[in-house]
Amino acid sequence: MPARPEPLAAPVLQAGFAQALLQPAAAVPAGVTAYDAAEAARRFGVYRNNVRVSLVAALGARYPVVRRLVGAEFFDAAALLFITRQPPAGPVLAEYGAGFDAFLAGFEPAAGLPYLPHVARLEWLRHHAFHAADAGAVGIDRLAILPPEQLDTVRLALHPAVQLLVSPWPVLSIWTTNAEDDTVKPLGPEAGPESVLVTRPALQVLLHRLPAGADRLLAALADDAPLGEAVACAAEAEPAFDTAASLALLFSAGAIAGLSEGSPP
Repeated sequence: MPARPEPLAAPVLQAGFAQALLQPAAAVPAGVTAYDAAEAARRFGVYRNNVRVSLVAALGARYPVVRRLVGAEFFDAAALLFITRQPPAGPVLAEYGAGFDAFLAGFEPAAGLPYLPHVARLEWLRHHAFHAADAGAVGIDRLAILPPEQLDTVRLALHPAVQLLVSPWPVLSIWTTNAEDDTVKPLGPEAGPESVLVTRPALQVLLHRLPAGADRLLAALADDAPLGEAVACAAEAEPAFDTAASLALLFSAGAIAGLSEGSPP
């Protein structure tokens, strides 16, 4: 009788099993034995299919507007390829799907929709904001009561859920009509680049179109620049920058979680 093969170590067996689950062929991974090899292959195929279907469904739930833009069949095929190339790195399904925008940017069949990766990025930022830590938002009255000489040195702490997307496409307009309208509204020639602020001051994720230069202001604040420096950065980059309107939007959107005067918090 031929010698019985030595059993594989658990980590090797687990790695091979996980890799086989995501491959196009449903071959039973090495180390998995059964009295009936055909039955083992059938059972593994069923399990493999359930895993792949679950991951595709998770991506579809994470990227519903992308799915609507390309159609269910196209999306599912792209999702299966993404799953093969970038399988889950952990057991928490809610954390899966990062990098789908970069995948779509290099996915040749989607080359005719150059805005698609930006829409995917916006959907991921919404998901990220939803799961961000809770924090209270402060009102602009906190800023208004400061002495004028302190305004340049005050630092504004951003809410943990705040996300920023700067796109050369009307990404928020595309997302909004596909997410909220029964019939997608065509975008006219006036639709241009859009920068989007993502917030979640309470339980609901909110999206806001930023005025000119406000993206530079927000990025500078995120780097812990004092307000005077952040405003100067935005004004230098965008002559039409409106300081009052931009700050009013950030505070009303719940993007500011605290103020610290003078030195960093």
